[in-house]
Amino acid sequence: MKRIFLLLLLGVMCMVQSVRAQDVALKTNALYWAATTPNLGVEVALSPKYTLDLSAAYNPWTFKDDKKMRFWLVQPEVKYWLCEKFEGHFFGLHLHGAQFYGGFSEKRYDGYLAGGGVTYGYNWILSPHWNLEAAFGIGYARLWFKETPRIHCIKCETDRRKNYFGPTKAAVSFIYIF
Repeated sequence: MKRIFLLLLLGVMCMVQSVRAQDVALKTNALYWAATTPNLGVEVALSPKYTLDLSAAYNPWTFKDDKKMRFWLVQPEVKYWLCEKFEGHFFGLHLHGAQFYGGFSEKRYDGYLAGGGVTYGYNWILSPHWNLEAAFGIGYARLWFKETPRIHCIKCETDRRKNYFGPTKAAVSFIYIF
């Protein structure tokens, strides 16, 4: 998966023919940090009204009583800006993929997630290089996973699949624009 992410990032960089002022931004989602999940994103301008955002998050932690929810998540998104890039209202189409392991109850879950959705957001200019962005997305996710008791038992594994419709993105991001 790391290779796919790096190839996708390389492809985006090749699509951008020249990097001018305010064409590349580095971002982080404060809501993920509040949930103890380190994250980072890169947003690249494709035109005056379109950008491509590649965001990733990783949660490696184990909590008290061996409760954990370890995961990594990748969420690319194409945004259409109503005014101009990195300013004001935008609509987006996002995809998401994740791998997860853990649980907080008597069950453990080990599996994958994939899907997509639509996003609405707003970006406030704070200074020439700093912005604040709020975004919310709804969409679909397909989950396939193994469910086991908290104390692992191979004989007790159950293969599960679930479809999810609802919120798929929530972000309050701090953005540094190059």
